[in-house]
Amino acid sequence: MKTRKLRNLEVSAIGLGCMGMSFGKDKKEMINLIHEAIDLGINFFDTAEFYGPFTNEELLGEAIKDYKDKVVIATKFGLEPDKQTLTPNSKPETIRKSIEGSLKRLQIEAIDLYYLHRVDPNTPIEEVASTIKDLMKDGKVKHWGLSEVGVKTIKKAHNICDLTAIQSEYSMMWRFPEKDIIHLLEELNIGFVPFRPLGEGFLTGSINKNTEFKSGDFRKIIPRFSKENIATNYDLVNLIEKIAKDKNATIPQIALAWVLAQKSFIVPIPGTTKSENLRDNAKAADIKLTDNEIADMNYAISKINIRGDRYPEGFIDLVDK
Repeated sequence: MKTRKLRNLEVSAIGLGCMGMSFGKDKKEMINLIHEAIDLGINFFDTAEFYGPFTNEELLGEAIKDYKDKVVIATKFGLEPDKQTLTPNSKPETIRKSIEGSLKRLQIEAIDLYYLHRVDPNTPIEEVASTIKDLMKDGKVKHWGLSEVGVKTIKKAHNICDLTAIQSEYSMMWRFPEKDIIHLLEELNIGFVPFRPLGEGFLTGSINKNTEFKSGDFRKIIPRFSKENIATNYDLVNLIEKIAKDKNATIPQIALAWVLAQKSFIVPIPGTTKSENLRDNAKAADIKLTDNEIADMNYAISKINIRGDRYPEGFIDLVDK
């Protein structure tokens, strides 16, 4: 597995988002999957206090207890874990309580990369940055980052305590960070960690207009996954499929290779609970797209109008603008 740098933090070129492993999945199977990821050269694992809540960190902690010198762990703070809706809280005393819980559940002495999960409008970002700076001095945090934030917040936070990475949704389906975020990160030497790089499964080619999502599957209520929008948006899958055939690759491998090709400081974290998908995703790091191929792909993608929002109407996504 090739590696990349998020500022001065070296990680595998492709990470693993662990959130889905704690929802109706066999714990032993998920631990085995994490071990398989390590064997494949993946060392960058993403979790959060809010996932479960708590159970995802516990799962990852148990899985890595014999591999601590081989992994880089990213987790997140700043959302009330006992609330049903996204409720931000990044008061200094809350952060200090959160990190103690995360360290215990993950069974580690320091968090490699500690993200603010969502911006708290009631706590100045400068105050959050100062708190993290203190935790770094205490040896409890090695690097820190922000999730789903805007340019102004990044600049304010980075001015107090150097940011290592920004995490946001980014894929062929959702290119909003290209507007100004990615350029700023390049300017400030901050890494970028895209979640949902496969468009919540859409960019794997496994979803079509006849797909019936199970009860409880969040995609069931997402506008971009309505039957009408899937039918329209499938033009993007057809485009990727053609390129995949030319490159002797799979559809998800090309979707991930495209993300990787945008900038050298980008490290996607596709999530999966299946071994075959894990192995397939890992191979994407070896696919080389030429500058001409990337330019042709970007031009073709720009002609496709992706329909449907990424969240249902009324959903509070708390994306900081």
